[in-house]
Amino acid sequence: MKKLFSLLSILLILTLSFTGCSFKSTSSEQKTTKLVVGASPVPHAAILNVVKPILKEKGIELEIKEFTDYVTPNTALNDKQLDANFFQHVPYMEDFASKNGIKLVAATKVHVEPMGAYSSKIKSKDEIKDGAIVAIPNDATNEGRALLLLQNQGLIKLKDATNLTQTPKDIVENPKNLNFKELEAAQLPRVLGDVDFAIVNTNYALEGKLNPKDTLFIEDKDSPYANVLTVRPDNQNSPAILELIKALNSEEVKKFINEKYNGAIVPAF
Repeated sequence: MKKLFSLLSILLILTLSFTGCSFKSTSSEQKTTKLVVGASPVPHAAILNVVKPILKEKGIELEIKEFTDYVTPNTALNDKQLDANFFQHVPYMEDFASKNGIKLVAATKVHVEPMGAYSSKIKSKDEIKDGAIVAIPNDATNEGRALLLLQNQGLIKLKDATNLTQTPKDIVENPKNLNFKELEAAQLPRVLGDVDFAIVNTNYALEGKLNPKDTLFIEDKDSPYANVLTVRPDNQNSPAILELIKALNSEEVKKFINEKYNGAIVPAF
């Protein structure tokens, strides 16, 4: 009986020891938080891939979902299918949110993508002929931005010199009688053979293997249209989002942008 009691005591001590070890191991495991971020493939998804290992060290798993349009990433963010998106500048974000009755927040500036004029037919602005066909984005803020660029180059004059959401109907002076084709931004690099030139966002230019250094003219790097990380009001201060902001504004990202894009894209932080 004495031996049996001793044996049971030993078994009880061993059981408690193993239980204690198991509990300790579980409590010390790092909890992983998942962030799902929508992005345009170039350069946004590429930049997000740079911060993946930075976030992993903080216990954050970054999932990147690529989109090729300017609508779905915002609707998906609003519907909480995404935690954030990274593809747009503030004027576009504010216009989209206002027109669709949703609330979006610009969490941080990351980079500027200068919009430029590309052509497969002419080599300089001086070669633009009377009646030239110009393709421009058909979404409100990027169309207005393209027209403002043309105005800054002296090719047209707009009704309001600063309004960001104007269309060709707001042109009051058009000395070269430019003809405008309004198309989805993603299609613009593919229509260069059908127009004299197109005003293209840099991300779509890079996707289309166009070199921003070959533009007829381009916005300078002081452009106010910085691309931002966009979130919702309900998650803008979450620890994971704050870590993502810190990572996107890191020296690693700045170095990547400068070395990878060689001035075609410039850091905005």
